[in-house]
Amino acid sequence: MGFEDFEAVFGEAKPDWANESRRFLFHFGSIDPSRLRIHVTDFHSRTWEAVRSVEQLEDMRDTVGVGGSWSEFVDYVAASMKSKDVKLVLEENSKSDGDAYAKLVAQKSKGMPLISFSLAKLENSAASEAMANLSLELFKSYKNMQNLFIKEQECSDRLAKALSTEQGKNESMQGQLELFSRKQKLQKINTSDKMDISASIVSSNSFNGLQNSPDKLAAQGAGLTKVTKHVVPAYRRVKARGALLQDNEDKDD
Repeated sequence: MGFEDFEAVFGEAKPDWANESRRFLFHFGSIDPSRLRIHVTDFHSRTWEAVRSVEQLEDMRDTVGVGGSWSEFVDYVAASMKSKDVKLVLEENSKSDGDAYAKLVAQKSKGMPLISFSLAKLENSAASEAMANLSLELFKSYKNMQNLFIKEQECSDRLAKALSTEQGKNESMQGQLELFSRKQKLQKINTSDKMDISASIVSSNSFNGLQNSPDKLAAQGAGLTKVTKHVVPAYRRVKARGALLQDNEDKDD
């Protein structure tokens, strides 16, 4: 049970009093595995600090009434500090002393338990050190986010390059498939045409074969023979016989 993996939180604390022109930033992070620290400052004349140990946060847990495990409570505190409505409040019993004491109040969402940290004002070098520490931690957080962004950008570029390469391969394969498909269609068309021509030739040959078959030729020859035989009409045959008889009679006479 500790704060080894606690992620620092940066935010703006809204002053809960009127006529305040300055803006306050805070840093909430771990000093070591057993302590958390809060710095709140306007980077001018007012800077506060709060340090809480594991035991003190355990007591806060009982007071606030947040159930669940220790890690769930720490997550709830961090989520409350990340909300958009973190307030900086001057404590009532110290108004006579100016702004020596204040508290930071946060709430994860409306209706949820409030998280409150009492703050003590820092002066002189302590205040300067706190402001420098907040600035340095903020810069570290920025650099971490920048490095993470660069890594993600590089990863995104590699993925985009790989995707572009794969798209190029897919387009090339698609072109090859389309070319192959066109060749296949042409081959089918040519094959179909050849089959039609072959079928036509076979049909023609079959027809010619039937026309030139021995039986067909014999039938045609018989027909021609019948046609070429000259048949003499009957009346001419009679006359011829008569003529011949007449000639014979003349000779007898």
